[in-house]
Amino acid sequence: MGRLVHFEIHVDDMERAKKFYGEVFGWTFEDWSEYAGMPYVGAVTGEDNVLGINGALMQRQGPPPESHQALNGFACTMNVENYDSTESKILEHGGRVALPKYALPGMAWQGYYIDTEGNTFGIHQPDENAK
Repeated sequence: MGRLVHFEIHVDDMERAKKFYGEVFGWTFEDWSEYAGMPYVGAVTGEDNVLGINGALMQRQGPPPESHQALNGFACTMNVENYDSTESKILEHGGRVALPKYALPGMAWQGYYIDTEGNTFGIHQPDENAK
């Protein structure tokens, strides 16, 4: 027990966040607001037969994170096939670099970004030749 099965990303502008995550990662969305009693959109992150979890975008209930503050919560990291092209999409769609690409030697390329809603997330490209 205790395995992560769902995530929620708090957003100020639901349509802007859907566009960002849809365009960058190819996520699709389902409106679950009726069940949640607030703006709440299910995020389908991939096919059921591929390792990973689905989550949701939900209306932020307080102030957004301030710029340059320490992370106060979980950072979701997305597995990507091509780090550089994903970074380009992130920046093209309004994201910003939080921690530039770096090597996890012999394992992967990793980096962190800030989405259009001020949330920090990571991207991870497995690569045993990373150094």
